Amino acid sequence: MDVEQIPLHFGQHAVDALTHVNLSAVRTDGPCLWIAGDETATVERLTADGTGYGKHITFHLADVLTLPGGPEDEVDVEGLARRGPYLWAIGSHSSRRKRIKAKHDGDKAVRRLAQVTDEPSRRIVARLAIADGPDGLPTIVPETPGGHTSALLPGGITGILADDPHLAPFLAIPGKDNGLDVEGVAVHGESLYLGLRGPVLRGWAVVIELLPYLDKARDVLKLASLDGDGTVYRTRFLDLDGLGVRDLCPAGTDLLVLAGPSMDLDGPVRVYRWHDALDGDAPRIVRAPALRRELDLPFGDGDDHAEGIGLLDEHRLLVVYDSPAATRLIEPGTVLADVVTL
Repeated sequence: MDVEQIPLHFGQHAVDALTHVNLSAVRTDGPCLWIAGDETATVERLTADGTGYGKHITFHLADVLTLPGGPEDEVDVEGLARRGPYLWAIGSHSSRRKRIKAKHDGDKAVRRLAQVTDEPSRRIVARLAIADGPDGLPTIVPETPGGHTSALLPGGITGILADDPHLAPFLAIPGKDNGLDVEGVAVHGESLYLGLRGPVLRGWAVVIELLPYLDKARDVLKLASLDGDGTVYRTRFLDLDGLGVRDLCPAGTDLLVLAGPSMDLDGPVRVYRWHDALDGDAPRIVRAPALRRELDLPFGDGDDHAEGIGLLDEHRLLVVYDSPAATRLIEPGTVLADVVTL
């Protein structure tokens, strides 16, 4: 596998927030990259600067949306998708179990492991309006001059899954325990595709298709019926060799699927190509030859977790990492991303 590395330069405010070492999503947009970290309530924009990407700008989601938590509550953005006048951002929707840290032992450690928190701030499906700024670069705004508005899907997707025969039992389980954990998003036409890191069901990963639209009276997103019978979502099940979805990236009518373990493990990490996933008639059970293992990505021992992919061109894929290895942190505020050849 051919691997090139390019630097991503972040401003001091993002370094202070540790955004550059918690990257969870990336999307290309002309000369720009949209990037998210999973510990903030922001979206970052980097612009090509000759050697890599820099000229860092941060956009606070609370400036354009009324978030379900406080304006600074961690949103845990795990996926970004760009199409037309919008950038889509998806939260993990997952509950969280407390960690046992090195300083914890005995009864205190046991008690922490029993503590699970449900965080509404993570349950966002956000459509962010994009307009050209004074410098001609894409900017997140509440409303564009053409009337396109930023909006949220109230409550995210957990409500619609409450009676789902496959996913409902996992809604209360923390994401790192193979519970519900959204970690990828792609958009094609009017359809939104959400990839689940968990649950993985007897080795099958899950992708959810939605058809969101704007309720102009309430200025919020709603979900249209997919089949004319009131069904507002559709599930598809992918044979990713037991792995869950870490990101989704459109490539024509195909979807590139970044796959990794659903649990808190280092690897394996792979990219699959889901042929004709976006043509509207993809089957609900997806296996070879419709699903092809494209390449294997490197992973570390406790670090270098591939979390986001974005196409730079037809043959080159950008990969960003959560918990990057020390060798990727070449100077303060700069982290190396990988560019791999498909």
